[in-house]
Amino acid sequence: MSQIIGLVRHGLTDWNAQGKIQGQTDIPLNATGREQARLLSERLVAETYAFDAIISSGLGRAEETARIIADALHIPLLMPEAGLRERAYGQVEGTTPEERESRWGADWRHMELGQEHDEPLRMRAVQTLETIAKRHEGKNILLVTHGSWLAQLFMAIFGDALQGHIANLSYSILERTGEGWHPLLYNCTKHMQLSDAFTLQRKL
Repeated sequence: MSQIIGLVRHGLTDWNAQGKIQGQTDIPLNATGREQARLLSERLVAETYAFDAIISSGLGRAEETARIIADALHIPLLMPEAGLRERAYGQVEGTTPEERESRWGADWRHMELGQEHDEPLRMRAVQTLETIAKRHEGKNILLVTHGSWLAQLFMAIFGDALQGHIANLSYSILERTGEGWHPLLYNCTKHMQLSDAFTLQRKL
């Protein structure tokens, strides 16, 4: 029997719009982010897959996104899972691209500024995914998490086949079978490209 795990990046925040790195700083959704969550919830109401519950990282922007979707789908929003939290960025959190380059130069990503590195984040992401899947075996679960967390999860499981920027309110689907995880949908934002009711062109 297969299991479906949906993966959603939270909606837009003011810091996203300003290019500031959020990391584990708890920044709320802005009005655009709430509208994005509403659009995804409309899509999910008409989606082929039915989710049994939603879990978020607990950070405000993810929790509010999850609440909007849970209310629309009439499914429970379960206790947050700390393992879904975004990468910690240390000193870099709260800075714009210009501020980062001014303070640390163009190679700031390779400096020791208190950030969580790729390999530990990948291990945390995979372990969290596996733990949630096992805990809710036989159930389809929607996870609302963060961009860097998702990017590193996909890299850990699928390597270079799935890599790149994860958009706000993007929607991905993984299916677990006896052979492991299989991507059914990746980084999809179709729900934000259409302003009114839409019909999915692809049966997942």
